[in-house]
This record gives sequence, C-alpha cells and structure tokens, in this order.
Amino acid sequence: MNARFNAGEKVHVRWADPPGHLRTPYYIRGKNGVIERVLDAFANPEELAFGRDGLPKQRLYRVRFRQAEVWPDYQGQPGDTVDVEIYEHWLERA
Repeated sequence: MNARFNAGEKVHVRWADPPGHLRTPYYIRGKNGVIERVLDAFANPEELAFGRDGLPKQRLYRVRFRQAEVWPDYQGQPGDTVDVEIYEHWLERA
C-alpha cells in the first residue's frame, strides 16, 4: 500500500463529527499540520470497533501541529508542537 502523503507535506485534518467510535481527537479536527512521519498501514480501528474486519487497511501518519494553532490561547513558546497519529482517511492536502 503506497502512502498518499510524504514526510514534510502540509495536510489538513477533515472536520467531521460522525457518530460512532472515532480515532481522531476532536480538538485536532479542522486543523493544519505537517506530516512528521509515515507509519505502516493497519486495520481501520473505526471499523474494528463495530466488529468488522477493518479492511482495507489504512495508512497511519504522525502529524505535527503547532500548539498555538491547536489552542488559540496557548501561552507557551511559539515553536512548541504536538504530534498526533492520524489515519489517512482523515487527511487532505493543505
């Protein structure tokens, strides 16, 4: 399975609030980040939660976000970041 995104590429996390089990944290939806690392492909946990087989597998990425963009009132250092692992179907090119 080929990766859709590469390390260093800017991405946008889809803003969605579908019912059910979701692996993507609410606070990160709708935010922009950068692919820090391309990980392996895994069974989709959102499907596994309902007893399905989780196929096709989904590529997982570690995405880096600037803290100030995630939390508007963030008072830390301007370069502070947070990394979140996000499945490919939640990501779009920024």
